[in-house]
Amino acid sequence: MNHVNLIGKMCSTPRVVELESGRKIAQFTLSTKETYLDETGKTKSRNQWHQLSAWGRWVHVLEELGSVGMGMAIEGKLVTRFYKNKEGEKKYISEVEVNDLVIL
Repeated sequence: MNHVNLIGKMCSTPRVVELESGRKIAQFTLSTKETYLDETGKTKSRNQWHQLSAWGRWVHVLEELGSVGMGMAIEGKLVTRFYKNKEGEKKYISEVEVNDLVIL
């Protein structure tokens, strides 16, 4: 099963790209905060940054409403895709592909 749930804050304005096919993709970064106890029993926290992509109706929603600092809950899946850069080299990207989102 490939299922990802994240709750965090948007830390980049969505970048919308129109592909050769005419489809649009919105790409952005989401920060999540993780709290844990260290070996001495002190509460610590750390942030993780996740790359996300959204297609279809979510592109329009993110274009209109997406802003840095906005809280959101994301449901999606982990995907790996590739592209060729200007030098013709294959580059791989792993990211969370949004299936559903809720603005908090």
